[in-house]
Amino acid sequence: MPHYNLSLHTDRLAPRAEGRLPGCNRVIYVREGNTIVRAGAQAAGLAPNSAWYGRDPVTLIAGAAGATLLRWELNASGDAPGALTGEGVASTPTLAHDVELGEAGGYLMRCDRVDFPPGGIAYTHVHRGPGIRCLLVGGIRVEVSGKAHDIAPGGAWFEAGPDPVLATASGAGPTAFVRVMVLPRELRGRSSIRYVMPEDADKPKLQTYRVFIDEFIELR
Repeated sequence: MPHYNLSLHTDRLAPRAEGRLPGCNRVIYVREGNTIVRAGAQAAGLAPNSAWYGRDPVTLIAGAAGATLLRWELNASGDAPGALTGEGVASTPTLAHDVELGEAGGYLMRCDRVDFPPGGIAYTHVHRGPGIRCLLVGGIRVEVSGKAHDIAPGGAWFEAGPDPVLATASGAGPTAFVRVMVLPRELRGRSSIRYVMPEDADKPKLQTYRVFIDEFIELR
């Protein structure tokens, strides 16, 4: 199967700062502040808790209060992720993982947000594709292959897709994370989750989902 790299970066832009990025399959989510994304002849204004997808070179322009962005990129293995350049901008690599993509029908990139009430549980489940998650608020324990990881706000983790995952949110307050997954095109508009234990499929699911991006992509 062809090899690719899925990466997550945290970008911080000072007030009115401009940053530039080369083209690739990319999702940008605004965690704080406001920003304008310019790609080719198009421009989009993004408020907090909104996202954008594109594959062309982009210019990011922060608002009057600056901006903090989460940026996911999908590149061919061996290609360097895009470096955000410009005065008043700082970029931190948060997490990267190699993925194998060979689905005959092609792929889409999905960006969505998952919110849990205190103590909410995502019962043991798998997905149809890999993805990187980043915790926004609260706390969550992620158990994969018998190993547990406690995630704090700003922390990120990778899920391969076929590996069963159990996720338990903190009981101290609401928990939310945002994620980008690479999924088969046939799942556009459809859930990618499958519960491993038949008895879990009918249990009440307290988490809620908001989909920002569900776009077909062309692999480079």
